[in-house]
Amino acid sequence: MSTPYIVGRHYDWMLFLLPPVLSLALGVLIAGTAFDTEVIRTGADEATTRSSLWIGILIHAHLIAVFVRSHGNPQIFRLYPERFIAAPILLYVAMLASSWVLVCVSVLATFWDVYHSALQTFGFSRIYDGRAGNSPELGRRLDWWLNQLLYCGPILAGVTMIDHFEDFGEFASLESSVALFFTRVPAFMVGHQAYVTWAVLAAGACFLVYYVLAYVRLYRAGYVVSFQKVYLLASTGLCSLIAWGFNPWGTAFFIMNLFHAVQYFGIVWAQERNTLERLLGVAKWSNGRYVALAALIAGTFGYGVAAEVWGGSFAWFWPLTLVVSLMHFWYDGFIWSVRKSQV
Repeated sequence: MSTPYIVGRHYDWMLFLLPPVLSLALGVLIAGTAFDTEVIRTGADEATTRSSLWIGILIHAHLIAVFVRSHGNPQIFRLYPERFIAAPILLYVAMLASSWVLVCVSVLATFWDVYHSALQTFGFSRIYDGRAGNSPELGRRLDWWLNQLLYCGPILAGVTMIDHFEDFGEFASLESSVALFFTRVPAFMVGHQAYVTWAVLAAGACFLVYYVLAYVRLYRAGYVVSFQKVYLLASTGLCSLIAWGFNPWGTAFFIMNLFHAVQYFGIVWAQERNTLERLLGVAKWSNGRYVALAALIAGTFGYGVAAEVWGGSFAWFWPLTLVVSLMHFWYDGFIWSVRKSQV
């Protein structure tokens, strides 16, 4: 009998299904505490808080973890050697050589991160649909648009919009008329946010009605409803709406990045544990899985600490962190696809 879960009941609930709600609860608990408000200094002598420091470490750690799936998995690596070898090197060199490339990549990373995060939930929902016995293509486009709405909509229409668009201010360092145009984007968005908000609300409401009606038709035609998928989409959407849309406790970035990273580590470990054991030569050890898990945590969080604490201290380090970020978004896009036989 096929299971409705990706890995197993307890594993899925702990690492895939409950993290959005638990992250929201944790965000509420830390709000206003010294952990979230007391200013400390990092190795680069930058002012931050403990909550920002630790979520930053987790973000960087989960970003570097993609290389376990891309470079560490021989089956994947053999399919795209140019993407895995040449692309990151060329991008890194280009950022070192051109300030324009560096700034453009930095701004791109912010918005690609939003898109990528929406697609992660989309990927989970499609796998749960498949576990329920549905065709991989049935309702696929509907779910894609729904996840964009649930994740991107509250950002465009909510109070955290400017926190994303203010990255365009980095173009001011380039001192050119073209760069000046991009520095005006944050002010433009603030001035027109009311129109954007109403547009998102109107389009979102219409789409939600269409989405429900479309799935009612699919259900009547034989579609099997996955409780796991419905719960994941509902809880993630609610979390996104509260955090991105209203940010009532000021911990939106902490909440949204926490559950995203936890889910990602969950899928990496579930799919690449055997790969890690073989790479480390511990596959035949009785405690090999624990050695592999320790290596994964030590390696990814070691990079996370370095990137978050000293990422801005060296001219060569910040571009490196951007390479890791963009490669994470790019590599994960085609590794994640539920239509790929590797998944």
